[in-house]
Amino acid sequence: MTAELVRGQNHPVSQSRVEIRVSAGTPVLALASLADEQGRLTGSEVLAHPGARSLPGVDAPAELADRHTFAVDLDAVAADVHRIGVLLVLPPGGPVRFGAVPASHVAVAGPDGGTEIAGHTLTGLDTETAVVALELYRRQGAWKVRAVGQGYADGLGALLADGGLSVPAARELAAAALRTVAPVKEADATRAALPTLVGDVRSPQAPAQAPASVPEPPDPVPVSGVPYAGTPGPASGGDGSPPTISYTHPRRRTSSEPPEPAPRPAAAAEPGQPPRPVAGDASGWSMDERLYNQVWGMFEDLARTAAAHRSAVEFADNRMERELDDALSDPRHRLGGSGNAARDTARARREELVAQAQAVLDRDLAQLVAEAEVVEPALPAAYARWDNPVWHGHRTPEEGPLALRLGDLHLPERPDLRIPMLVRLPMERGLWIDNGRTGSEAAMAMDTDRLRRAAMDMAVAHAVRLLAVHPADRFSVHVIDAAGAGAASLAPLVRAGVLAAPPAAGAAGVSGTLAGLTRRVDLVQMALKAGAPEDLPPDVDTAEQLLIVHDFPHGFDDRAVTQLRYLADEGAAVGVHLLMVADRDEASAYGPLLDPLWRSLMRLSPVPDNHLADPWVHHAWTFEPDVPPQGSRVLDQALDRVAEARRTTRP
Repeated sequence: MTAELVRGQNHPVSQSRVEIRVSAGTPVLALASLADEQGRLTGSEVLAHPGARSLPGVDAPAELADRHTFAVDLDAVAADVHRIGVLLVLPPGGPVRFGAVPASHVAVAGPDGGTEIAGHTLTGLDTETAVVALELYRRQGAWKVRAVGQGYADGLGALLADGGLSVPAARELAAAALRTVAPVKEADATRAALPTLVGDVRSPQAPAQAPASVPEPPDPVPVSGVPYAGTPGPASGGDGSPPTISYTHPRRRTSSEPPEPAPRPAAAAEPGQPPRPVAGDASGWSMDERLYNQVWGMFEDLARTAAAHRSAVEFADNRMERELDDALSDPRHRLGGSGNAARDTARARREELVAQAQAVLDRDLAQLVAEAEVVEPALPAAYARWDNPVWHGHRTPEEGPLALRLGDLHLPERPDLRIPMLVRLPMERGLWIDNGRTGSEAAMAMDTDRLRRAAMDMAVAHAVRLLAVHPADRFSVHVIDAAGAGAASLAPLVRAGVLAAPPAAGAAGVSGTLAGLTRRVDLVQMALKAGAPEDLPPDVDTAEQLLIVHDFPHGFDDRAVTQLRYLADEGAAVGVHLLMVADRDEASAYGPLLDPLWRSLMRLSPVPDNHLADPWVHHAWTFEPDVPPQGSRVLDQALDRVAEARRTTRP
């Protein structure tokens, strides 16, 4: 049976030689793009078109037509090609948008007129003139097909530019492809190849709809040689929509770096079964980087799998409603039993579609569960849960990690499938652990004192993890606890002697701590601007600083509030990081003055709460904090190792 895919849904491709069949409602240009694992078009051969039909493993159609067939040999595809996109482009002089022509259908089938494996109908298009219909992609050594059905109003040039080509290169390649379509004039082809440019001529206009295969923005800052620094998302609250988790695609490259070592191949599986997952099968220079990228890939796969299932069920429900409406409005069905039969048929079709969608969801979830079972035990301490045995043998490292685990994320489709929530280091925004009771239903059902203790325990656990996974002299930790209400939670940090000073109490303590950190930010900023970071005064601590603030705004006057806002805005760029435990309602007297502060921080909850969203389809994900098991001494043991490492490294 042919699998009819909805946008975002995928299906395994078990054959190495396949055909891709296109049936369009109007003559179109059919092309094939070749991209790497990050979805980027790199190298000299990235597009198969009528002027250059054959690339390794792919033969594109030769001319403009309403029906096309691609021949694909997946075994012959180059090893660095991980995505083959099927592109449909309206030619100059033809229809001006895909929304004005009948829906196109694209299918993957066996070779030489073989049976269709999976198909996708491109619905919901409007102003697009170039679309990615579907893509074949590698996943753990096997090939799959994903329905995309999204594109660009500004044509092929915009599509290629968004795939990673420079605007001049995208313009030249798109014009060359369109020039092969007679009788199109060269000037028309050039105009059709270009995105609409506004202001900076180097920046292509955004697509009408971001393609599913390239959902993330390019990475702005290279970190440790790999440009995948996270971009902050909006904070929670305000307009009622969930904020996005600041995960920028870790595997997307924006510079001409040498290629990464190839990941290990997936383990062999039984014939007809997907390959057994292997920990660390993503790209990267080190195992830690590969595991980080693999977790990111699992996060994206789960988001898209759930979105495809929800879309399929919604489609089935809408179709049933239309068929029921048609049955009720047809006078012929008002007599006899034909009306009941029509309704039964509509419901049966709906159940069949839902069952098909559920089968696909179950298949994808089973594969992700199997992957999680091998990935979780292999995670390094910075990424691992506190109950992971890796903590028993952990020692203070000589280098800092790529990322830090804050908790777990899961969706209602499979609550037991937990995806680690990792944030890139160094953190580009502070953390706010919300100890208020109005943040979620779980918080409202919890005793206030227990909730506040849980929030502070969570903050201490994050601080201990940060210290334990960095070199001993990397961080200095400061604590503001104006009323002393967090003394029980802070006891492990105090006992281990890892704080830069005793927890600051009272208004004087708050003022002194903030003044010292504000001065450090000012001096480091001035030194960096002057190009002389080595000329800092000798009393300036050059280690990174972590400030834990408990029970804000207790003990804060207007000056202290202004200093805290300054640290939240400017501190992270010069190594001063904020970890705040607070109830926003208690600071309501400041009104909108503090809105920028809350927006600048990533809000976390000490109880399960669905206040975070992914950056692709914006599901509401349930976040669960990662704290040590009840009665465990893992925090004390980790702090003992940090304290011992500090004693041995001091001059």
